Amino acid sequence: MAGSRDEKLPGVHTGHRQRMREEFLRTGAAGMADHRLLEMLLFYAIPRGDVNPLAHRLVEHFGSLSGVLHATYDQLTGVPGVGESTAVLLQLIPAVAARYMQQNASFDGQIVDVWQLKELLEPYFFGQRDELAYLVCMDGKSKVLAVRKLGQGIVDTVQIATRKVLEAALSCNASRVVLAHNHVSGVAMPSQADVDTTARLKRVLAETEIALADHLIFAGGDMVSMAQSGLLR
Repeated sequence: MAGSRDEKLPGVHTGHRQRMREEFLRTGAAGMADHRLLEMLLFYAIPRGDVNPLAHRLVEHFGSLSGVLHATYDQLTGVPGVGESTAVLLQLIPAVAARYMQQNASFDGQIVDVWQLKELLEPYFFGQRDELAYLVCMDGKSKVLAVRKLGQGIVDTVQIATRKVLEAALSCNASRVVLAHNHVSGVAMPSQADVDTTARLKRVLAETEIALADHLIFAGGDMVSMAQSGLLR
């Protein structure tokens, strides 16, 4: 139930939390199961008590640690024992991870291949539950000038407006641009609507002497390049 109190259960074996922290510091996360990593996160939302059952409950409910971290606030608080502090912490983890990835994906030189673009853009879509669209603006030598957000929508309904694309490209004085959006369905294959939108934008941009170099589609850690797929002709 939304707004339920964070679970506080009777204490477990003395020193259990400290032993888990020491194990993590000694061996890292590689050898720890999903529920044990989640249990450690829960230590910081629920200061006392045995949170191991709640960690198991969350992993079983959402299928994996990734599933837990992709869940919405309402979905999380719908699990017995999860209150506001726990739900906010679990929402905060992917948000901080995405910010970290964005700040470390920096290119001062030229973009020379599509995998650099994947590294640059993937953080913008990490953990997102809505469809988002971005435009990478570059100069004539493919140096990144800016990454501009074009729009956000509910599942599978983000609209890529021609006016916004033109405004973003012209405001950066871009010579080349790359369009990118995500499919929350988990399938990165371009739809017919994606193909049609790309063709329309390519024609409009060409009239202002701006080249649409690619349209990238992200989903579930995968990425499809429409240029590499022969869909940008």
